Amino acid sequence: MNASDRPAIEGGIPVRDVARKPWPAWPIYDKAEERALLDVLHSNKWWYMEGAEGIAFEREFAAFHEAEHGVACTNGTAALEIALRAMGIGCGDEVIVPPYTFVATASAVLAVGATPIFVDIAGDTLNIDPARIEEAITPRTRALIPVHIAGRPADMDAVLAIAGKHGLKVIEDAAQAHAAEWKGRRVGAIGDIGTFSFQASKNLNAGEGGILISNDEELADAAWSVTHVGRVRSGRWYEHRVLGSNFRLTEFQSALLRVQLRRLPEQTARRAENAVGLRALLQEIPGIALPREDARITCHANHLFPFRYHKEAFGNRSLQELLAALLAEGVPCSSGYVPLYKEGMFARAAAGEGAWCRAGRRIPYPELSLPECEAVCADCVWLPQNILLGSASDREDIATAISKLQQAWI
Repeated sequence: MNASDRPAIEGGIPVRDVARKPWPAWPIYDKAEERALLDVLHSNKWWYMEGAEGIAFEREFAAFHEAEHGVACTNGTAALEIALRAMGIGCGDEVIVPPYTFVATASAVLAVGATPIFVDIAGDTLNIDPARIEEAITPRTRALIPVHIAGRPADMDAVLAIAGKHGLKVIEDAAQAHAAEWKGRRVGAIGDIGTFSFQASKNLNAGEGGILISNDEELADAAWSVTHVGRVRSGRWYEHRVLGSNFRLTEFQSALLRVQLRRLPEQTARRAENAVGLRALLQEIPGIALPREDARITCHANHLFPFRYHKEAFGNRSLQELLAALLAEGVPCSSGYVPLYKEGMFARAAAGEGAWCRAGRRIPYPELSLPECEAVCADCVWLPQNILLGSASDREDIATAISKLQQAWI
């Protein structure tokens, strides 16, 4: 085996020399962002309650996602908690969530005193499996939180049908799904409330930040009150009617996001083009399994490009071995989540340790075993969204690296 065929992790030549051929940088910005930030600086109005940027961003982002109302906030984690509080969900209530997601989807439920109920995912979508939801519903269930993982919309037809049948609220966790569409409709306001994140890795980025969107004016006003320390829009300054906190976004972040939002359609289209091209290349590699295609998904945000692999097609190498080898070849990648019910906070909640609500049903989280989630966590590779902002040559390097490792290991 010559040096170009030997895996770089074993002393061979990497497919991609990232010093010579770097991946697309993230974030992307230019003088437009600089001008927007300087305009806020020189305005002397850096606070949401004084400036115009925050209100303008809420309006523009909501309109982009075909929603009537937007409430910006500090981050996507806070957005989930705000949504739950706005719905009046609290101690003793239950909320159905998937286990394959960022911790905030479930920790926000704990934060309001409610109980997260984990429902397994479908291995070919990585999203919550609608066929498993109804068996988890109890008289305590108040809401469902479908997560649009990796920017792929969850099956909103099925979720809404189940929610309607049982009188449940739907919170779309769209932290990874800016501009994604389900049957031609942008996600976020398909359910009762949608939440988004603007954390540094996200497709719309201000370092941190979040927003809730909705077509329900009453829910949007309730979310605004929670975000603004319990005030109401028509009330006095020192009038606090509900339990809330200061979750306001700054004018600087709002100004930055307004410019970044203008970039989002072109970037989304570029990610989509590269994802289609990369999918075509990876389909030709034995042992690579890609998420199922669904014609109802009319726009995939491609925040991540996930794929699963069959160990036997790669010399029975573990996921960590595959990841290390891909990194050595110059391909950025990660393993992603672990099942949330295995996290320490849920063990503590199950044991009743800490300041948890005592009225809820006790769930033995450490004893749970959701097979599809656990299988995905053991064999799924994530590629980050910024590499989909590149060229055909970039996606060819990814496929070449995977094929090279396979040929060397079998």
